[in-house]
Formats: sequence, structure tokens, C-alpha cells
Amino acid sequence: MNQSFFIAAVGAHQQLKRLTVHGNNIANLNTYGFKAEKSRFASLMYDDLKSVGTATDGGAAARGEGGDFEMLSSGVGAALWTTDTDFKSGAMAETRRDQDYAIAGDGFFALADLTTGEITLTRNGAFVISELMRPSGELDDNGEDIMERIYYLSDNEGRFVLSDTGGMIEVEDEHKPQPVGVFDYINYDGMEHVNDTRFRAVDKNGSIRLGEGSLMQGFLEMSNADLAEEMTKVIESQRAYGMALKMVQTSDEIESTINGLRG
Repeated sequence: MNQSFFIAAVGAHQQLKRLTVHGNNIANLNTYGFKAEKSRFASLMYDDLKSVGTATDGGAAARGEGGDFEMLSSGVGAALWTTDTDFKSGAMAETRRDQDYAIAGDGFFALADLTTGEITLTRNGAFVISELMRPSGELDDNGEDIMERIYYLSDNEGRFVLSDTGGMIEVEDEHKPQPVGVFDYINYDGMEHVNDTRFRAVDKNGSIRLGEGSLMQGFLEMSNADLAEEMTKVIESQRAYGMALKMVQTSDEIESTINGLRG
């Protein structure tokens, strides 16, 4: 088979992946706090390359021969190398709900999982007041813990919202603004996308710190995905996919003709 067949096959497969990325952006146009993803392509290496390793022969490394080298796999064409998250702010929508919050500027809300203790970040401030039973520290006549009912601010999925001091927000008056914390990192590069609106920080993001963004009660941040841009990308991918399939068909016809001449 000639290389054009492989280039076209890889291209068609990668365009399907790109369609998935932009299709997900379109599906979340009305998701509060959603951050769109951008697809990034890179050319594949045309030759197998040796990575740096330790050679069994002392002089082999210097001569570039022998030894225990790892081979980096080769390919043809281009592939979806990574998807980057666009962290720019979306438009603000006024909801007038007491426990809806938005951040004007940089920063995230922090959510703590009650079960695992994991902390994730979000720009979706559509919070609710949830109920939790916990030991009060006092015992009843039978020597058992007396349970007390508390109300706290949560994302309605079992995670509580961290306050500006890093603790759970216990709600006493549901109509008053709560001390919701705004947290930030030095950079967002490589931040892990947990789901449509939540992120998990990685080591290279640095240490968590208080954010400089200001809190807005009664507002929610809309998705930052742009429908016109996403539809343009979808059309581009559809046409590229069609062209790649045409290349596969043409390559197959050429190979069939050559094989027929051999007979």
C-alpha cells in the first residue's frame, strides 16, 4: 500500500475525534461555567527515532549504535495531539437567585468531595443548600451520639463549597450572601478536565491561592463556547473527513489497477 492510503486513513480517524471535541462544545452552549476545548493537531514523525538511553557497550552511545535504546514510533500525516481548554470568561446572566454566584475576573470556586476529600475547581456557581446530619459531640441517655442537622452550600452532587477560609459553609440564613471563596493558580496549563464544568489542578499549576476575582451574587457565568466558531470547525472537519475518504478510495483504485497490470 502507498503512503497516501495511510495518510488518508489517519486523517479520517482524527477528524472524527475533532468532531467529538467541537460537538461537545456545542452540546454545552447552555451549560453554566462551561469552558470550551480547542483541538490542536501535530505532524507525525516519518522515521523511527532513537530516544536517549543507556547502551550496553560503553562506546556505543557515542557512536549511535547498539545498546538499549527505546524507539519512538513513526507515523504519517497529522494527528489530534491535544485539546486545550479555553479559560476566558463567559457572559454573565442575572438569575436573582440568592445562592447563584459568578466570578468577575480570574479564579474558581473550590468544591470538596465529602467522601473522598478530593478538591476540584469550577466556574459554575449554581449552588444549592443541602442538609447534613452529623454528631453534635453530646451523648443521649443511652450513651449514643446526638445527631444534629446542619445546612451547607453544595453543588447538589455531594460536594460542598469551600469558604474564603477553606472550610465548609454552614448556612444559617438562605437569603443572605455566603462567604464563598475565590481561588486561583499561577497558570492553568495542563489543568485536568474532570467533567463539563469541573477541573483538577496538577503539579505544574503551582500552589492554590486566593483569587483576585470579585464575587457576584445572583449571577451565573454562561458557557464561553461560540456557536458560530464551533459550527465553522464542524464544517471544516466534515469536509476534511470527506476528502480523506476520497483519498482512501482513490488510493484503493490505484492499487487495484496496479495489481491488475501485474496479472
